[in-house]
Amino acid sequence: MTVIQVSDIAFGYTADKLFQGVTFSLALGERAALVAPNGAGKTTLLRIVAGELAPDTGSVTPRRDTRIGFYRQSHELSLEGTVLEALLSGFQDVVALRHELGEARRKAASGTQADLDSLARLEDRYHLVQGDELERRVEVIAHKLGFGSEQMDRPVASLSGGERGRMHLGLVLAQSPDILLLDEPTNHLDLDTIDWLEKFLVGYAGAVLLVSHDRAFLDNVCPRTLELGHRTFRVYAMPYSQYTVAREEELARERDLVERQQSQIAKTEEFIRKNLAGQKTKQAQSRRKALEKLERMDRPEDVFEIASKMSFRFAPAPRTGEIVLEATGLQASRGGRPLYEGFELLVRRLERVGIVGPNGSGKTTLLKHLAGQCGPDDQGSVRRGSNLCDGFFDQELGSLNPQHNGIDEIRGVRADMNVDTTRGYLARFRFWGDQPFQTVAGLSGGERSRLALAKLLLEPRNLLFLDEPTNHLDIPAAEILEEALINFDGTVVFVSHDRRFLENVSTRVVAFHEGRLEVYQGGYRDWTRRGQAPVLEDPDDEPAQVTRSAPPPAPADSESQRTARKAQFEAAKAAARTAQRKQRRVKELEDLVAQGESKLSEMREQLRAAAGDDWESLSRLAQEEQALARKVEALMNEWTELSEELANEQATLAGVER
Repeated sequence: MTVIQVSDIAFGYTADKLFQGVTFSLALGERAALVAPNGAGKTTLLRIVAGELAPDTGSVTPRRDTRIGFYRQSHELSLEGTVLEALLSGFQDVVALRHELGEARRKAASGTQADLDSLARLEDRYHLVQGDELERRVEVIAHKLGFGSEQMDRPVASLSGGERGRMHLGLVLAQSPDILLLDEPTNHLDLDTIDWLEKFLVGYAGAVLLVSHDRAFLDNVCPRTLELGHRTFRVYAMPYSQYTVAREEELARERDLVERQQSQIAKTEEFIRKNLAGQKTKQAQSRRKALEKLERMDRPEDVFEIASKMSFRFAPAPRTGEIVLEATGLQASRGGRPLYEGFELLVRRLERVGIVGPNGSGKTTLLKHLAGQCGPDDQGSVRRGSNLCDGFFDQELGSLNPQHNGIDEIRGVRADMNVDTTRGYLARFRFWGDQPFQTVAGLSGGERSRLALAKLLLEPRNLLFLDEPTNHLDIPAAEILEEALINFDGTVVFVSHDRRFLENVSTRVVAFHEGRLEVYQGGYRDWTRRGQAPVLEDPDDEPAQVTRSAPPPAPADSESQRTARKAQFEAAKAAARTAQRKQRRVKELEDLVAQGESKLSEMREQLRAAAGDDWESLSRLAQEEQALARKVEALMNEWTELSEELANEQATLAGVER
């Protein structure tokens, strides 16, 4: 069942459109990933879907009474009250109904029949919204997001930024909206919590549209990928990793068609120029008229083309000794809680050591301990090797001065670079126009991360300490950083919850596991294959469902019960007849989609094999291929909606038969 339809919308903060031609729909149970480079407008599009912004053109049409929940990176939460009170603040209607019910019960104790009738109606409403389950439902989700029972009374003002982010995520999930809009939901989650969130979303009965830089998360959660461009919007019925392959094939095919058409146009124009006044005047005039009518193909938009040209290169640094770090007897605690003790680690040249573990386990503390930034009560020693030039990248980006602009920050490291050279350097990190002159305080999280990396790369380093380096990077930037680290002629110790980044970069893993620190030879992939990757399993887990409970049956006599059963039976018969019709249509759609996909394969093969000089046939065939692709997509959307409706109706019928 479709819950929202987005039709041909465009939006821009200035006269120049940020995006246009955006069309898609979401059905209950459907999960889609929205992908694009930073700055393309992903968050803006989510805000339009949520109803916070109006599109310049086009329409956004949610189904009647559709509830939308929106988790955003820049959440603004009240600092008043406790964690539990903040979580319950999203259920003001239920809390108000609870107070109203309490008052009605007091009146009904010595009241009139009207008071009793009013109480009965209120109790029906309260049971319908599962009011008695509210605290338990909220606390179960809060626990999964790292808030134990003892933390529910903590003041919100005492929470860190990451904890507030998790609390906000819990609030949105607990409300069970029909549509979940999630903007980077994994940013403040550890590996086991990400694992739980994946399972929660895969089982979620509502629609999900999410933005994330976590490639493994996208693959595991979203079987559909939406690519947002400046002038194009592409829909792929496949997860992210498959989409990256399919889009390259599609772009290559489209570029080839454009080049063939341009080549033939050039030949035709040359023929016209040579023969317009000669013996072949009629032919030249005829070709000129055909050329004027020709619908010219635009070069396909590659939304990641500029990002793919960005490169990270580490400045050359002196070679270190074979032994880079030798840690012995490390011990640390925070707030009276021990984090680790007696820990030993030997780090050799060219190793890339990934530190993993739950939130609050001490990953950043250990990273700083190894970097020599230990607390006053921390114990143990870290012996440093020879010729070390180390750099530290932290989540708070403390190396940046909020009052400086990008030019100031870079020239503070390399005073020999003039303004023009610095602007050119920053352009490699996607700082264009006047952006290098914006203060750090005015930059987004992703922009500050890119600036901190640009600054770090200019200094000769042979040992890097990185704390969540991909947190605010988009996917292309994270992939480029991966490549730079893999080719880095030095040693890296880093903390990350990005599983794909861990898989690609780490050569060893230090894991906080069941209250102790363990060192694993081999990278993150080897560690997961040994079964050490944390997985949350809880017998109290509930399936993630949109709350649509039927009202509890009111006390009734035997006659009313018989009447209700008969009505239920008739409704089930009608549902069964409808289901049969829909089953036939679903089968018909499956055949039509199969035929369409077969025809698409044939047409694409013809396009690949077509002669380059028959540009009219190429253009016509390309247009037919695009029209057929849109038709197949529409058939697949209808199949998805009907299948969902059919599953719901069959569940209803089964319930009556039982």
